[in-house]
Amino acid sequence: MCLAIPGRIDSVDGDDPLFRQARVAFGGVTRVISLACTPEAGPGDYVLVHAGIAIATLDEAAAERTLAALREIPAHDPPAPEGP
Repeated sequence: MCLAIPGRIDSVDGDDPLFRQARVAFGGVTRVISLACTPEAGPGDYVLVHAGIAIATLDEAAAERTLAALREIPAHDPPAPEGP
């Protein structure tokens, strides 16, 4: 199963569409991601990010709905492995 997370683009670097990168905010965390698949994306836009690549743009309402749904998932700490 794959999971893509919405984030907001803070800034964009580069002019070549294949190598453009963006600083994207995910809550309190910022990551640099590739915009190769979303050449239309720019600062202030929301993008859906999977494995460090923006795979789609989405509007703010859709991003907020997705983030709200993700917040409803309870945190789960897997049990520690048993061993010698």
